[in-house]
Amino acid sequence: RALLWLGPVYLAGYLGLSGSWVLLALALWLCWGLNRRGKRDRLAAAFALLEDEREAVCRGLAARHLPAWVHFPDVERVEWLNKVLVQAWPYFGTIMEKSFKEVLEPKIRAKSVHLKTCTFTKIHFGEKCPRINGIKAYTKEIDRRQVTLDLQICYIGDCEIHMDISKFNLGVKGVQLYGTLRVILEPLLTDAPFVGAVTLFFMQKPHLEINWAGMSNLLDIPGINVMSDSLIQDFIAARLVLPNRITVPLKKNMNIAHLRFPVPQGVIRVHLLEAENLVQKDNFLGAIRGKSDPYALVRVGTVQYRSKTVSRDLNPIWNETFEFVIHEVPGQDLEVDLYDEDPDKDDFMGSLLIGLVDVMNDRTVDEWFPLSKTTSGHLHLKLEWLSLVNNQEKLHEDKKGLSTAILIVYLDSAFNLPKNHFEYSNGECGAKKIKNNKYIKKMEREPSSFVLLTVGNKTQKSKTCNFSKDPTWGQAFTFFVHSAHSQSLHIEIKDKERDSALGTSVICLSHLLKDPNMTLDQRFQLDHSSSDSFIKMKLVLRALNVEEPDPQRVKAGVNASKPGPVHVMEKAGNQQKFSSPQVSKVPPMSKDSAALESLPKKDSGENLDTKDSSAASVPSETVSGLDEAEGKQNPEHGPPSALPSGAVAVPTLPVLQEMRVAPSVTSLGSLPSSCFELSSSNLDIHNGTEVPLGEIQLTVRYASIRQSLVVLVNGCRNLVPSSNRGVDPYVRIYLLPDRRWISRKKTSVKKKTLNPQYDEKFEFFESLENVKKRTLDIAVKNSRPFMSQERKELGKVRIDLSQEDLIKGFAQW
Repeated sequence: RALLWLGPVYLAGYLGLSGSWVLLALALWLCWGLNRRGKRDRLAAAFALLEDEREAVCRGLAARHLPAWVHFPDVERVEWLNKVLVQAWPYFGTIMEKSFKEVLEPKIRAKSVHLKTCTFTKIHFGEKCPRINGIKAYTKEIDRRQVTLDLQICYIGDCEIHMDISKFNLGVKGVQLYGTLRVILEPLLTDAPFVGAVTLFFMQKPHLEINWAGMSNLLDIPGINVMSDSLIQDFIAARLVLPNRITVPLKKNMNIAHLRFPVPQGVIRVHLLEAENLVQKDNFLGAIRGKSDPYALVRVGTVQYRSKTVSRDLNPIWNETFEFVIHEVPGQDLEVDLYDEDPDKDDFMGSLLIGLVDVMNDRTVDEWFPLSKTTSGHLHLKLEWLSLVNNQEKLHEDKKGLSTAILIVYLDSAFNLPKNHFEYSNGECGAKKIKNNKYIKKMEREPSSFVLLTVGNKTQKSKTCNFSKDPTWGQAFTFFVHSAHSQSLHIEIKDKERDSALGTSVICLSHLLKDPNMTLDQRFQLDHSSSDSFIKMKLVLRALNVEEPDPQRVKAGVNASKPGPVHVMEKAGNQQKFSSPQVSKVPPMSKDSAALESLPKKDSGENLDTKDSSAASVPSETVSGLDEAEGKQNPEHGPPSALPSGAVAVPTLPVLQEMRVAPSVTSLGSLPSSCFELSSSNLDIHNGTEVPLGEIQLTVRYASIRQSLVVLVNGCRNLVPSSNRGVDPYVRIYLLPDRRWISRKKTSVKKKTLNPQYDEKFEFFESLENVKKRTLDIAVKNSRPFMSQERKELGKVRIDLSQEDLIKGFAQW
């Protein structure tokens, strides 16, 4: 072993190589060993989770190891199915071992002369079988003639496969695979087998990690490992990741073409506008902080675009537009990652994940989104959902140069392709090229053809069909079209072993406009090919249309509009009635305020008061009026059903029914807090005098896109001073029962004011089901000097979220 280690060193000296080569080899070896140890550690951690999930969770494994049902309440555990897989796995392994030997091995040998010695020496699929961590079933958002399931697949296998090629041993010893596999059962039938076909595909590229063995260990060398992993993932993506899918018919004579290549559900147009308050990543000498050079990666599925880089700016403006074809909703998400461009390695600056279901329903979302996985930063996006319609009137050219339609090409097959381009060229030209028997044999082989399809400046390539004059590709492609009246589809069929084309065709898109459905399904004659050479395709043209959203629907996105009016009650004889405070003007909302506008708009005369000066006299009169009315009306009774004319009730907002004041303002200094309980049916203020403690304006709603509870603290008014020097108020927020310090949210401090205006937004990233079980605890506090005896808490309000319609949201003083 010592000679083996010293051999390369001696060889380097004998050949007169520089010592730096030895150091480089040593560094590569160390990195290779580090990669190998990392893989083994990750595999061991995954095995530990697989062996005892409960124990692994209790030990606090990283969140990425946890099964999906822990994070998402609508994902169900299927332990019974995992038990079935455990029982059936040995038999499945036996079938796969037989398939490797009898089917895969002959195919590998036929690929190349150098692979004729390929032999599988060991095939063992191990004891560890794939596991389904959870299943999510869709019932509402899909067609009633189908069943859609999302399977959280986790395979941590101890499989061992070895193969010998020319005395070289290659192998795999352990595989990790994580991903979301969508299974669609359609169409549902009224007779056996009750399901026409099964369609399988991954929503996004699955995470794959392979523990190599034998000579394959060289693939773990730094640089090579990244390339090899990406090649394997691209190979899987080209067959099993959207828009690619596998469809297996279960019933005879079932036409599965429309199942394998369905028309996309729509197009999402992403306007990447600007960002603000991004984190500083550049630094000099490790101490001096500089500005960053941000750029954005915008991604849907396997399609990704990169924005331009804005140099030295933490508030960059891009104003770029990207378009994505959406195949599956629900399922596909919009991902945006921000990076700081550096010469060596780009630094991560934050990310954003947006579900496209709400964008599809809202049609247009123009919003500032807070970045996650970072300390600060907001991203301004405008998202437009474009429906696909076959209305030719929508095919007008866009003045901004954006797409107006998409072309869907279903590439089926070709017939009677020439073996080479000399078959249809003149004999003299062919005679000059053909010189020896070897070349003649090569020319007489059947072509291995692929297709290049081009629209505008975008070209897409099909897979290669080897050694066939009648190739069948069976693929679908989509192109964005700017002008259907002038653009054309260019088709070129090539042989992968020769540069010459086997046939071409040019199809003007204006031909599709002659058909009412803007569809052509036929054979097309190939030019520069044999006289009987054809290509079979189906072309579908669809216009892009932004539809108006349903006016009755409350938008789920956090869009920019004003909150609805706040209604309080005033005295009317022995009854209570609703009224809106009349103000002359509503101030413009801040950006954070605008982020929560999804409340419905009412009459223009009913506006929400957010000015301190104009609202100062309203609450005092209202509270005193309510206090007088309290003795005349049973507090258990709700508001009367018949409201006076001109009064508008908002059923989604909490209703003020009852108000009581407490012993004395002077005694408040000795109280630990003044606690209000707010629910959708009552507001109890437990104090005692005729003087109220003030009010706080909150806007609360659940953002479905962000999967978070959003609380906007607008401001306070008429706070009670705790000392002669004035107060410096701020607002503290807890989502009970979580009282941890790291979970606390806190506004900025406003100096010397009893009517502070904050307009600050806070988010609690919890599922809607969990939020419904929580209570929002909000306290207004005084930022007092150290060791001061002044009262710190100015008041508190608690909101029982189980009683609120958080999707619509509410705004309340």
